[in-house]
Amino acid sequence: MDELSFPDRHHVVAADGWLDLGLPSEALRELEQCSPAARGTRVAIHVAWRVHAERRDWGAALAAAEQLVSGSPDEVGGWLHRSYALHELHRTREASDALLPAAMRFPKDPIIRYNLACYACRMGDIDAARRWLREVVRLKDVAFLKALAMDDPDLATMRDEIAAWRADRAG
Repeated sequence: MDELSFPDRHHVVAADGWLDLGLPSEALRELEQCSPAARGTRVAIHVAWRVHAERRDWGAALAAAEQLVSGSPDEVGGWLHRSYALHELHRTREASDALLPAAMRFPKDPIIRYNLACYACRMGDIDAARRWLREVVRLKDVAFLKALAMDDPDLATMRDEIAAWRADRAG
């Protein structure tokens, strides 16, 4: 946020606050009051992604995520946001393909692997989903996986299998 000065900083903070209150349209109005230069900062783009995601405007969310990935490729958030927006646009194969390089770039991030498992499961590749879920367990643990997976519609076809996983054995 240090990259922003008044009044832009105020607008971005206010937008974030409106999001916390569940009012994405108000948040968008705040962001629209920022200078063009401020709208191009990483922090403002991240807030914009959240606004678009809350509004389920996945095309705009994808555009913001693309900016995050290109402007800050060493930050995992943009990669995750981009693939999530693609998935929500029913472009799950693209979501998976776009996230695969991030698995190499961020070898210790369990959420990347979790999302790749979700995409594989949605595409009907249960073996690939299992492999990605084992990676999640290797990086975290079975309890972490179950906390994420048991209500996730993307993993619905594997729910019983995941529920049977034990801490001493992943799958």
